[in-house]
Amino acid sequence: MSTHVFGSVLDSIGNTPLVHLGQMSPVGGAAIYLKLEYMNPTGSKKDRMALAMIEGAEERGHLTPGMSVVEYSGGSTGTALALICSVKGYRFRLVTSDAFSQEKIHMMRALGAELEIIEAFDGGITGALIQAMVDRAAEIAQEPGTFYTDQLNNPDMLKGFEKLGTEFLEALGADGITAMCDTVGTAGTLMGASQAFRKAGAQVELIALEPASSPILSSGVKGSHRVEGVGLGFVPAQLDPKNYDRVMTIDEETARETSRELARKEGIFAGTSTGMNVAGAIAIAQELGPNDTVVAVACDTGIKYLSEGLFDA
Repeated sequence: MSTHVFGSVLDSIGNTPLVHLGQMSPVGGAAIYLKLEYMNPTGSKKDRMALAMIEGAEERGHLTPGMSVVEYSGGSTGTALALICSVKGYRFRLVTSDAFSQEKIHMMRALGAELEIIEAFDGGITGALIQAMVDRAAEIAQEPGTFYTDQLNNPDMLKGFEKLGTEFLEALGADGITAMCDTVGTAGTLMGASQAFRKAGAQVELIALEPASSPILSSGVKGSHRVEGVGLGFVPAQLDPKNYDRVMTIDEETARETSRELARKEGIFAGTSTGMNVAGAIAIAQELGPNDTVVAVACDTGIKYLSEGLFDA
């Protein structure tokens, strides 16, 4: 087994393991493969998009030494940007909320982020809360010498996730993937992977997942939930209806139980959005046959959710 030596921690982003779920793939149904994105440096898939947004801005001259970076985030994008800005030497200012896990807030601070925390009055994640975070970040972005990554509207993020799609194809082949599902937050993962699949001519069914309590994509209904990073209460700008096939809703408690089951049965310790992805993948695999394959993403590590009681049950 070879040992890789990297010039910096940023070079270690991507090329994460792809694991077959031998215990949780349904008998008689499709095989499920899960990409362990928590193996990225901050324990999240968002390292890919954060690096792509910063490097894209640098290449165009929109971000230069001495400038500040600003963003709004529930934690994973913020943590990834904090890491990248610390390595590259940029000041990083982040708007977040107490609705998100304390582990994420502590980690962002540890990596040098300057936090502004907006209170969530009902404790839940709602469209109104996300909009308040967006609005405050946009205000800060007006200050001189500030670059706003603006994750929801920044197409550079798709480049990072297109590479994830390419990695799926390299592992399983263009004819080896029947379907992919992913929870929609920014929609970067699903849309970026779809770009890679289209370029390769791979006929992959793409299914967008969302919390059943906030079915904005399937029913146009906003709701409150506690699945961090997804179900933002509005349709994200990067979600192109031509580039996915259908929407599936997943009950939040099913997602949480699936996260716990994933740890117990497969030894994969991941958060609630991963549980939602795997619950969706299981439902899709049950629709398909034993010669089919469903792929999904383990979005981030379960370590970030210990304080909120995800694994207490």
